[in-house]
Amino acid sequence: MSGRWLRRIRYGAPIVVVSGLPRSGTSMMMRMLEAGGVRPLEDGIRAADISNPKGYFEFEPVKDLEAARGDVPWLPEARGKAVKIISFLLTWLPEDFNYQVIFMQRDLDEVLASQQQMLARRGEAAGESGASREVFEAHLAQVDRFMAARPCFATLYVPYREAVAAPEATAAAVARFLGRSMDTAAMAKAVEASLYRNRA
Repeated sequence: MSGRWLRRIRYGAPIVVVSGLPRSGTSMMMRMLEAGGVRPLEDGIRAADISNPKGYFEFEPVKDLEAARGDVPWLPEARGKAVKIISFLLTWLPEDFNYQVIFMQRDLDEVLASQQQMLARRGEAAGESGASREVFEAHLAQVDRFMAARPCFATLYVPYREAVAAPEATAAAVARFLGRSMDTAAMAKAVEASLYRNRA
């Protein structure tokens, strides 16, 4: 019996985590998963807006992962569901759960441009986020090493550009990774290329 199956017996069904940098396509992937039949763990507190007209799919308690220091009472509820957790918070997930991480990858120039546009819409200066290509590159490398070293994580990397260009293939890859019977046609239809507004 494989190590992953032993972990599943011990720790229960995996939690589907959609992660990546902010503005990397995580909300789009959450929408695809919901269309495919995976229930999202969300609370609707953050409403859709011009930056994310189809919604953010956020769950407010996620923001307290760092402060929780491993005491996360809502995680058992997330088993079998999909929850969006930005990459900066992934390292605070306790290791006594199983996680299937769908990690969105996007050109860093596009990420920065999209974040700057969002800040501008809020009336904030672009430099207030403290983000830079160098910071993002170092962070992403750290997260990759972190997940690779821990058996609680299984990870599928999904390039945002490819997901928009070939949503059917992306939907099929996600279904295979999760090991579920999913409505891949509905998942593909959930991708709206018109929302890919910052292209490198």
